[in-house]
Amino acid sequence: MNFGSVLPRLCLGGICLLLAGCGSGDGNDRAVTANIAAESNSGSQIGGGATSREAPGLDPLHPQVKISTSLGEIVVQLDAEQAPITVKNFLFHASNGHYEGTVFHQVIKDYVALGGGYDGKMVEKPTHFAIRNEAYNQLRNKRGTIAMARQPDIIDSSTCQFFFNLADNVELDHTSRQSAKEFGYCVFGQVVEGLEVLDRISQAPVADRGDWTAVPVQPVVIHSIVPIR
Repeated sequence: MNFGSVLPRLCLGGICLLLAGCGSGDGNDRAVTANIAAESNSGSQIGGGATSREAPGLDPLHPQVKISTSLGEIVVQLDAEQAPITVKNFLFHASNGHYEGTVFHQVIKDYVALGGGYDGKMVEKPTHFAIRNEAYNQLRNKRGTIAMARQPDIIDSSTCQFFFNLADNVELDHTSRQSAKEFGYCVFGQVVEGLEVLDRISQAPVADRGDWTAVPVQPVVIHSIVPIR
């Protein structure tokens, strides 16, 4: 399927999805972003500290976030022990409000629900930087996990888009470092509450919309992503 060259694409298991970035932020955001990018490129372990407005008492290794959507709430436990760079990046964007008002812009039943890059009018949010791909962390793309989207031909190209695995997608797992395809997609958390909401998202009616495919007919909006413990 040829989507043209206007937007980069995410291809998962032979299915191509639209890939975008996320919010531009203010000067403080850019300073924090630069710090995350530097740590990502150096491969250092990112723990607590720079992420703005973190919830008091947030578990530094296994923080939980509540994702409030128009179809209900999902609680995700993140794994900063196995994916420290990815979790740091996700919490940074969440705590600065970059995901508020974005949508799950493509949903493939029994496969993935992709979000975090476009608002309700399908306008993409600009990208700051790409982070290191931690898909080698041995976390698997199983049903109910959250993982980072990226460009299919560039290993370290994840920015802010993420997807939920709606089924066990073993073809997305890391198998080797020999190619971008084999490197896989980084899982960085697991749904611990609200799996039925994910199922509702999976069942949402979708339609093609111009160059877009599998777009929910009724937008599935992310109202907020908030650290809770």
